[in-house]
Amino acid sequence: MSLPAILKRSIVRDSFIICLGCLVFAVGLDCFELNNGLAAGGATGLAMTIREVVLATTGVALPVGGMVLLMNVFLMVPVIRTGGLRYAARTLVGIVASSVLIDALEPFLPELGNGDLLLCALWGGVICGIGLGLVFRVGGNTGGTDILAQLLQRVVPLSSGVTIFVVDAAVVVASMPVFGLERALYAAVAMYISSYAIDRVVDGFNSQRAAYIISDKYEEIAHMVLYELDRGCTELYAKGSYSGKERPVLLVVVNRSMAADLREGVSSIDPDAIVFITEVFEAYGEGFKSLRR
Repeated sequence: MSLPAILKRSIVRDSFIICLGCLVFAVGLDCFELNNGLAAGGATGLAMTIREVVLATTGVALPVGGMVLLMNVFLMVPVIRTGGLRYAARTLVGIVASSVLIDALEPFLPELGNGDLLLCALWGGVICGIGLGLVFRVGGNTGGTDILAQLLQRVVPLSSGVTIFVVDAAVVVASMPVFGLERALYAAVAMYISSYAIDRVVDGFNSQRAAYIISDKYEEIAHMVLYELDRGCTELYAKGSYSGKERPVLLVVVNRSMAADLREGVSSIDPDAIVFITEVFEAYGEGFKSLRR
């Protein structure tokens, strides 16, 4: 397959996933948050606050999606300057799709939750988070504070969900005088749940485990990993600062269910081995996911 064909296929697939994520996001927003006054951050939360103020003073219900689209016109400039044309294209697709779907689906979707703010915060946060996670997973964006969060993430070592949570907190505080303290607190709950769901979707649900093993019996342990667990094993050469002794550190990446078997196998060979295990959100290559998208 030629490179242009691969790029074309990637663009079509990414655009589809972005639109699907925007659809999920719009459903969560319209069904649980919009009509319950849960301004859970973002440009949508700010638009909901503005709409409530205008509605109370003039009786006119402004379209939330339309306001979000207008806000993002000014935010596209830094996106084009810092993110390049491909990032700008993904962002534009996300902005237009989310804004249109929010307003287009609102008259047809039911208001769920029956006024139970906790239920609305929980399900609104989960569904909106899943939708945004799908968009972010392929490098897309729905605009608003999401743009600011992703730009900030390039210079601050924080996850997608945490960065968005920090940026959106100001919007929740701003909604407090309009919707009241109780709804603002529930909006914060929805925002927290949404940030967690975003991280799970972006980073992956099927996390792996990376084990580092230090032992004098490293050859036996490597043999056990290779032929009993049927996993790859890499020797990283290290030197003890105190002893000055050089010996390999074994690096093994296994799935979550196999971590216990690895611990037991190492323990049976060398109970005094040093083992520390870290979480790996995604692993690519032989025995794991393919790097080809």
